[in-house]
Amino acid sequence: MEYLVIDAGGTFIKYALMNEGGEFIEKGKVKTKVYKRDELEDYLETLHSIFKKYKDRAKGIAMSAPGILDSETGYFYTGGTLSCVSGHNMVELLQERCKVPVTIENDGKCAALAEKWMGNLKNINNGIVLVLGTAVGGGLIIDGKIYKGTHFSAGEFSYMAVADENLDQMTGYWGTTGGTPALIKAVSEETGIPKEELDGIRIFEMAEQGNPEVLKGLERYTRQLAVRIYNLQVLFDAELVAIGGGISKQPLLIEYIRNHVEKFCNENPLRKLSPFLPKPEVTACRFFNDSNLIGALYHYIKKNNIDYSSH
Repeated sequence: MEYLVIDAGGTFIKYALMNEGGEFIEKGKVKTKVYKRDELEDYLETLHSIFKKYKDRAKGIAMSAPGILDSETGYFYTGGTLSCVSGHNMVELLQERCKVPVTIENDGKCAALAEKWMGNLKNINNGIVLVLGTAVGGGLIIDGKIYKGTHFSAGEFSYMAVADENLDQMTGYWGTTGGTPALIKAVSEETGIPKEELDGIRIFEMAEQGNPEVLKGLERYTRQLAVRIYNLQVLFDAELVAIGGGISKQPLLIEYIRNHVEKFCNENPLRKLSPFLPKPEVTACRFFNDSNLIGALYHYIKKNNIDYSSH
């Protein structure tokens, strides 16, 4: 059986035809435009046009999307960067158009489900997935299951206040100070290169070449990230923290994060009070940018009781 799997991100809407074993048959993507509140029909038409390519093959649609949503019903309380879906039941709207079963799960939770299903959290009982993308998403695996919280917002790390000032501005929150744009901003400030001329690929190319200003920017970004990862470790006492998103492919990123975690924990004055200190174990997600697609499929399979054991 084949399924259309869609990952609606802030930069691209990625899609793939996949089977129940999590294997990719075809892949593609379209640029995400800013779908404001009054542009729901436009957004739905974009998704429908993707489905029409595979309507004779896809037996269902599994979707990953930003925002706080009830994955049992498909109702969006917020749509993250896709504000047009707020207050709507996307499962009902898509099923009405496409006439196949549809499931939707939050993108950070999809990333965590992918890692729990076949990735680096497979044998982990308590783990954290931290996705560095347009903003900061994530998912929590507690007692072997995805933890959604009372209001479906567990793992929405972008909402976390990260300062005791500027809380009336977006700069006071992790979403705007921790994703890939924050790395670009740090490198831009150190190098003088305009932000518009930088992206993750160029930054790490220059970093690998030893550009000192780029490495300073990377140092700033990962030091801040390490402190926030430490705080998550204190809260959840995870066995493993897996970093996802496009830049997680870069071994240098993981190396810098680990070094800062090590330094921070070694120099922490709490060691004077107790030899034990919650120290995060950090790795990269196994599936990088494919995590959301794989996790969305896994959610669909589990919700529809599909047997995937033969794959």
